[in-house]
Amino acid sequence: MPSRPSRPTRAVLGLLPPALLFALITWQVAADGPLLRPDERLSRALVHPDRASELLADLGGIQVAVPVLVLVAGYAAWRGRAAGGARWWVPSLAALAVMVLVPLIVVPLKIWTDRPGTPAVPPATGYYPSGHTATAAVAYGAAALVLLPWLRTASARRLTLATSALLVLAVSFGLVRRGYHWPLDVVASWCLCAVLLGALWLLLERERRARERLRTAAGRPCQTGAPRPSTRTTRTSDPSASRPYRGARKPQDTP
Repeated sequence: MPSRPSRPTRAVLGLLPPALLFALITWQVAADGPLLRPDERLSRALVHPDRASELLADLGGIQVAVPVLVLVAGYAAWRGRAAGGARWWVPSLAALAVMVLVPLIVVPLKIWTDRPGTPAVPPATGYYPSGHTATAAVAYGAAALVLLPWLRTASARRLTLATSALLVLAVSFGLVRRGYHWPLDVVASWCLCAVLLGALWLLLERERRARERLRTAAGRPCQTGAPRPSTRTTRTSDPSASRPYRGARKPQDTP
């Protein structure tokens, strides 16, 4: 009977679908494939520039999303250090590192694909993938991941994850509604960030298990290797060995 894949292995395999979908969309954009035709039709049906959509899109800007992540990462690091946890700085540093990866991945793709924008924006290129969507997804998603261990109740954790997801969806809707991006630009950024956040989650889970092992090891008694003294009574053939010592016996007078 084949062995069942471990949880980390299943998680890594779970990153393959968004990675493959991202590769497919990127190929279609670079090759001007047939998938772009329905994308353009959907954009024309959804575009309706207004102030509300512009404000929603701005939530994905670097000036808004990145400071949120920095504040949450600082708070998580402070809590970890105050709790005396080992490697307390790893979750916050990892979240910030994933944020740094976003422009390093997105900017070269924008230059390479050279996709033009929608009719709602001035003529230009470099709209694929959506940088605002990627910034929002990683900033708000990573902030939620590093904050979860410090939330006491399950309802608070669910609320944090739901708020993060709603912020990303709001930014995505605003970008498409305002005409800043084609729908596929946004979907591709979702796929890319699913891989990045999935990798971050795997790292945080590994750190959490390592801390639990350290706490478990610290709670065990120290094994010195010295033999424990025996409490069993050893029987001997000499009956006097088990008698208490009563002092020297007085000699008896002989008649």
